[in-house]
Amino acid sequence: MNAEQLISELTFKAVRSSGAGGQNVNKVASKVELYFDVPASLALREDQKQIILQKLQNRLTKEGVLILQCDESRSQHKNKSLVIDRFMALIETSLKQPKKRKPTKIPKSVIKKRLKSKRDLSSKKALRKPPSLD
Repeated sequence: MNAEQLISELTFKAVRSSGAGGQNVNKVASKVELYFDVPASLALREDQKQIILQKLQNRLTKEGVLILQCDESRSQHKNKSLVIDRFMALIETSLKQPKKRKPTKIPKSVIKKRLKSKRDLSSKKALRKPPSLD
């Protein structure tokens, strides 16, 4: 996966941000929307595309386009760099292979300790019972 090639495939759109901010919100298009077409990407291999389409299926459109937005800053350039960082982190985490679990055997000392604590608790509760009068 080549990061520079991925970034070159991104398309950006600047729109007016919502919320409080006075006249700046009404005048300046500081919110940045990032669009990434996963199936048409040349930077990713076919297996990587399938992994991304599967893992990010709830964030993709029907056509397989990933859309991210950022309006945290009042600066369009800062929002653009923030959304690119967020995109790269999202792609890296979705392509990361999970470690395989190595099954381990429970040590005998742990089993003995558990059984001893059960025995101790059982005897403690048995001592609480009233004595039988037979």
